[in-house]
Amino acid sequence: MTPAINTAKKAGIPFEIHEYHHDAAAESYGLEAAEKLGVAAEQVFKTLVVTLDGKALAVAIVPVTMQLGLKQIAKAAGAKKAVMGMPAEVERATGYVLGGVSPLGQKKHLATYIDASAASFGTIFVSAGRRGLEIELTPSDLAALCKAGFVPLAV
Repeated sequence: MTPAINTAKKAGIPFEIHEYHHDAAAESYGLEAAEKLGVAAEQVFKTLVVTLDGKALAVAIVPVTMQLGLKQIAKAAGAKKAVMGMPAEVERATGYVLGGVSPLGQKKHLATYIDASAASFGTIFVSAGRRGLEIELTPSDLAALCKAGFVPLAV
């Protein structure tokens, strides 16, 4: 059990857990997940944490096939500038290790934004809180649990 799975269970939403053997040599955790689970890579989303205007942290959920547009997340958050969060700060705020950061069950609630492409899928996959573990759920349930909106983030 991870905090992410506990959050989904407590909310009573339908979800599925998918586990696979994580290869430490994998260059992309998200693409590895898609390949090992046999699902379209566009349906697998990564959880990234950014620092806005040098102070507040925020979460961006984007397809593993794309990059996060820092200008897009800054605009969505009403900030002037966004940079990728420092690894130690990300792990401290979320309670997860890099490569296993889930948008669910984080230590602190952070403002969260989901790439608009997620809304086109019946279900999507995000990290369930550790490398080699994914949770499949509807985009609307993810948005509700994270208090997130759908905005264009990927480039």
